[in-house]
Amino acid sequence: MTSEHAENARELQEQQASRIALTWTGEPGRMEEMTHGVLIEQAERAAAALRRYGVRAGDRVAVHLPLVPESVIATIACGRLDAIRSSLPVSLTVPELAARLRESGARVLITADAAFWDGAVRPVKALLDHALARGAGPDPVERRTVLVVNRCARPVSWTPGRDRWWHEALDEV
Repeated sequence: MTSEHAENARELQEQQASRIALTWTGEPGRMEEMTHGVLIEQAERAAAALRRYGVRAGDRVAVHLPLVPESVIATIACGRLDAIRSSLPVSLTVPELAARLRESGARVLITADAAFWDGAVRPVKALLDHALARGAGPDPVERRTVLVVNRCARPVSWTPGRDRWWHEALDEV
């Protein structure tokens, strides 16, 4: 590539970086927008955090999130690592969630503290905690990492040494 082509490519990347890539509207009336640049930067930081927690190519990362921007970021981060995203819908019951966790074999889990839907705050992490307490997986709970996305600013149960805030994990990168 000539220097002129490289310069044109850089200019195009800079133009794209400032364009809106993701618009999310949640409850109650909450809206977030992310540019391409911010989305890619967040995904790079998330990939680095996942790598720090031992995720390598071919590993599974269980994602138990509502439809929020962090779900997209986690998907891109897994792709950057060639890791496999295992989606765990927030609508699963505790027994269903426990079974899916066992099947996934994931040692890194991403969840939310809670989520707004149908006009109410619903627990998300609490369901995951109950599923993990049922022995949902091949490894002891202590060997797992649970990254918790703070979406609703509600009190949340916490297991020291296992649970970590998503934003803090990304800030450490």
